Amino acid sequence: MPKAMQYRTGSIIYFEGDNDDRIFILQKGAVVLKSTDIETGAQINEQIAIGEFFGVKSAFGHFPREETVSVVADSQCVALTVPEFEQLFGGNKAVILKMLKVFSNQLRNIHKKIDSILDNKVEIDQPTGMQLVAQSFFQEKEYKTCCDVCAKFFARFPQASNVNSMKQLYLNSKKLADLSASKGISETVSSASAASATSSALKQFSLPAFSRFAKKFEPGSVIISEFEPGDCFYLIQSGTVQLIKCINGTKKNLDILMPGEFFGEMAILENTPRSATCLAADRVEVLEFNKQNFELLIMGNPQLAIILIKLFCKRIYDQNRRLKTLVIKDLQARIGDVFLMIDEMNPQLASSNDSRKLPLTIQDVSHWAGIPLETATEEVKKFVEKRKIEVFDNYIIVKNIVDMRRFVDQHVNKKF
Repeated sequence: MPKAMQYRTGSIIYFEGDNDDRIFILQKGAVVLKSTDIETGAQINEQIAIGEFFGVKSAFGHFPREETVSVVADSQCVALTVPEFEQLFGGNKAVILKMLKVFSNQLRNIHKKIDSILDNKVEIDQPTGMQLVAQSFFQEKEYKTCCDVCAKFFARFPQASNVNSMKQLYLNSKKLADLSASKGISETVSSASAASATSSALKQFSLPAFSRFAKKFEPGSVIISEFEPGDCFYLIQSGTVQLIKCINGTKKNLDILMPGEFFGEMAILENTPRSATCLAADRVEVLEFNKQNFELLIMGNPQLAIILIKLFCKRIYDQNRRLKTLVIKDLQARIGDVFLMIDEMNPQLASSNDSRKLPLTIQDVSHWAGIPLETATEEVKKFVEKRKIEVFDNYIIVKNIVDMRRFVDQHVNKKF
């Protein structure tokens, strides 16, 4: 049962770094959330209004607290476990939609900060952005994928000023795609193994009633193109989906999504252009939900709303963690922190000793550290020379993760 908790002025409800899975609602009094700005190191103070929730992200994501909560006036809070929150508020449309929109906005702001650090600062209109995406696939000789982006462009922006150049790009890609197919050259992208345990999301939506939302995509097909308007989101039922972002005309691999995961949900909540391209890495089956049925869907299926909230909580935590890595000025420390970040995000990699076998290539390190491949290669060599790591084709062994954390802590100039 939820518990009413009394707090005196000057007391602390929880500290940053605590492991505490409770969600709180402020009933009376005043509390302040104190956190540290990742970029500047400045303290951020946020006062919670009566009736508002706090502690939601870390509770749903099972992450350490990211803020300290101080009581500035005698207060009463209701403390709930996650199951109690689900039972009491899972079907509350107003609460759920507000949380989803708040978390979506937070995630969007983190993405903007990361883009700024990666020098992806130029504001691009949607038609131009889609052209850059199509051109990046053309340059990579992924002609079928380029054609898909062009087709989406024609459907979205038939009157755009650059429509003729896109038509020419489409014709060139189509010709080369047909030529490749006639020679038996595969245009598919490589993918991670699709073997994945059936998640609660898959169980929730395996009923015949959801079959009308089903769509299938062949390998290399574009499900979502970066910069196109967002009017639907997807749940992966089978196959894997690759997330790609076009940065300064070059495509960067962001992530691989597995069955049971959602994508495209941010645009549904914010009415903003797509922030990444989602590509079928193999044969993919999805359920497609649009803006019109979104609210009805989550109200008729409270578990979907909870799954989405948990998804946002994890993504916010992961992106904040990456931002902490990117603001490290010392490149050796930044590379070292990439190893720590990947270790933290993959707890199943933990072993009985302090060595770690991380699923990283030097190109992956370059991506996560936000530095050119040549620079990443030189910095990784320094770790090899110090015998702190061993580099193989598809993985990197960190010989002592505790020693690596000590190294990073000693070399980080910026305090988080």
